[in-house]
Parts: sequence; C-alpha cells; structure tokens
Amino acid sequence: MRILAIESSARAASVALTEDGALVSQFFQASGLTHSRTLLKMAQELLSSLDMTVSDVDAVAVAKGPGSFTGVRIGVAAAKGLCWGADKPCIGVSTLEAMAYHGAGRGGEIVCPAMDARRGQIYNALFRFEGETPLRLTQDRAISLDELAAEAKKEKIPYFFVGDGAKLCYNRFLAESLPARLAPEPLLLQTAWGVARAAQGRTPEPADDLTPNYLRLSQAERERLEKLKDQ
Repeated sequence: MRILAIESSARAASVALTEDGALVSQFFQASGLTHSRTLLKMAQELLSSLDMTVSDVDAVAVAKGPGSFTGVRIGVAAAKGLCWGADKPCIGVSTLEAMAYHGAGRGGEIVCPAMDARRGQIYNALFRFEGETPLRLTQDRAISLDELAAEAKKEKIPYFFVGDGAKLCYNRFLAESLPARLAPEPLLLQTAWGVARAAQGRTPEPADDLTPNYLRLSQAERERLEKLKDQ
C-alpha cells in the first residue's frame, strides 16, 4: 500500500511517502513558518521529485490530533483537499500514537510521547513495544507534569520521551530522580513517517468522515464559556 502522510500538529511540518511500510521519501521542516504556507507545497514537491501525483497513492494519512488547534486544522484540511481532488480515501491517526513509533524497539522502557499543551499540561499517552509494534497503555489525554511523575513513581520503569514536550518531561523526571531518556534530536519531533507507520494496515475511510481530535476546547472557546458564566 502506498501512503502519502501529513504531520502538522505542532511546530514541525512534514510529509512522507511510504510503500508497504517502507519509507520512500520524507520532507521535513521546523522553521517556524506557518503550515498553511508550507504543507501543501511540501507534498507537491515530494510527489514531483518522485514523478508522481496524488493519483498514484492509495491513501492519504494525517495526524488528526491532539496538538495545536491551528496545526491540526491545517493538516486535516490539507488531507481532505488532496483526497477530494484525486478521489482518494483518508486515514486519520492519533498524533501521539504516530510519535510512539520513534521509540520502536525500546523494550523494557515506557515510550512517552509528549506535546506541550500549555496551561501547565501536556498531551500524552503511554506505550510499550513488543518488537516494532506499540502497545497502548493509556488513551490520549491532557495531564499535568505532576500527574505524569506520580504515575512514573508507581511504575519504576524508565520512560523514553519523544515530542515537542519531551524536554519538559525529561527535566521534571530528572528533578524527581526518576529514570528517563530523551529521544535523540532526529527522532525528537513529530514526523509524517510516524503517521505513515501508524496508518499502515488500517482501513482507509472517506475523507468526509475525517474529524480532528482536539482533546480539549480551544482558547477562544474557553474564553467564550468564561464570559457566559459571568453573565
């Protein structure tokens, strides 16, 4: 199966093409430019470099959240647009599950994808690996560093951190004298390769059915609810 994958849920943006699980090509950028300017252009350039178009892929995969509200919206919209234009199906995957693949093969450790969710929280899920397959230990969630550290004290197993919130967690664990490892720089940030890995073997669905998973309300929605309470 040939998958075009998209990741734009945080500061880094990337697109990748895989064929039967093998990485063919990946374009990655963490320059701080807005994803609305870069994402579709990267996808077009990647396919063009391979003398391909979207018509040549079997499905488009995308990280559907959690993550930056704007980034997730841009990624989902880009995936839908590509699918609608070429009449292709879509595969939406958890951003956190896609990140977990960066810890593939780390037996004996808990792989902990973490995204900075602001407001003193991280988006997080926990995984263990059996070979190359991640086994989910928790659902995707928004929790505090205090809560994560408290869980780790019970587990007493080294945590392997990956994601744009990984350094926050790693530093907190060191301060608590908890066993922790930080993913090396090339594996630290979210990638479309991880999205493609998470999508492999899943049944594609119509792009119309793809919806983001934000986990919590946006800042604008929270502010609106606060105003309603004060009325």
